Amino acid sequence: MLWATAGVVALGFLVALEVDARRYGLSGPIANQVREVIFPPKSGFLLYASMALMMVVLTWRQRLIAAGAAIGIDIAFFLVRWVLGVKVTDGHPFGNGALWVILDYAVIAVTRRKGRERVLLLKGVGLGLLLVAGRKAGDTWLLITSKTRPAVFDQYVATADHALGNPSWLAGRMVRATGPIGSHILDYVYIQLAVAAVVVAAYQLRNVAIERRFPSHHLVRTFLVIGLLGPAIYMIFPVVGPVFAYGADGGHWAVANLWPDTPPPINTPHQIPFDEITPRNCMPSLHTAWATTIFVHSRKGPRILRFAGAFWLVATLGATLGFGYHYGVDLVAGVVFALTIEAAMRSLARGWDRSGIQLVAHGATVFVALLLTYRYLPMQMAQRPWVFGPLLVLAMVSVVHGYVRTTKLWDPATAPVRQPEPQPEPV
Repeated sequence: MLWATAGVVALGFLVALEVDARRYGLSGPIANQVREVIFPPKSGFLLYASMALMMVVLTWRQRLIAAGAAIGIDIAFFLVRWVLGVKVTDGHPFGNGALWVILDYAVIAVTRRKGRERVLLLKGVGLGLLLVAGRKAGDTWLLITSKTRPAVFDQYVATADHALGNPSWLAGRMVRATGPIGSHILDYVYIQLAVAAVVVAAYQLRNVAIERRFPSHHLVRTFLVIGLLGPAIYMIFPVVGPVFAYGADGGHWAVANLWPDTPPPINTPHQIPFDEITPRNCMPSLHTAWATTIFVHSRKGPRILRFAGAFWLVATLGATLGFGYHYGVDLVAGVVFALTIEAAMRSLARGWDRSGIQLVAHGATVFVALLLTYRYLPMQMAQRPWVFGPLLVLAMVSVVHGYVRTTKLWDPATAPVRQPEPQPEPV
């Protein structure tokens, strides 16, 4: 019943987003996904990652057959395009095969499976399709923010960011100093965040094919909810980022060409008009929120997975700041947002109690307080950085500490193994 309800809600949301996108002359998430059945997909890596997520319900033999079929279909698509002289200029030359395999297993589940086996396979297919649909829905959300929010709050956020010492400007100069190698590494980490999430999720779901059931809570649940709720905040607090509002990428819409060499001056902020193309996707930083969630869920994995989770978090923070996509205060809000959503999803899975309600309420209160502070007290923050800077960090740390302390109480305690008492030697 829960999975059916989630599916109906997700489908209704996608249909509503499709209709809304059509009002602005845009293609919605459903149309974009259907298009990728034949045409080159926007992200082939994401489609293969989604197929890998679907395959957690399959046996190893079925996984090998599915992977081989996906590769074979992609080779066939490549040959057909090559014969017809079709050049792939907008998208990836591979990925169609993975989508075809996911859809094929949906048909197999309906026509060839019964009972619990059908339900389990449909859950796997739904999980893979939800990851892809979430990406498409997010892209549509971003386009809608650019069409519906003609003015942005960048001056408020940039002024408030003085309390943290304008970290985006510092990180931008550091990334530029590393040259093309550092930029390419950070860019790859930034773009392939969903693939990293699938790696962690695949480890968490590694026993699904054996146990024939999904765990009560895993990374994908939180990942999707963050992607669903985050863009709604963009509509309330539209921000384009320093590289657009204060950099060359903003063109004539930019306040000035200051990033990353010169921090913006401290002046009374106001809303500024911006183009109808650039997404208003800064507050909060969802890349930071997703990377934080990956880090949290990787903590119970093997050492290499814990190392990868920590690396992805640090590299994502460096990329969001170093490429000028976010201000420092965006990242603070992103961490609080992620841990609040994660606490809510864990509470939903284990059953709500007083500790869960208090943790979620604390995180939500801090998040709202951050947004109100950025909007209505930016001048005070910039003029008193020695006060507001530590307060921002302490507010974030309070949520981190609350999450760690509360979830430790939720996790079952591991009793130490009792050592046998030494027996006296016979005389």
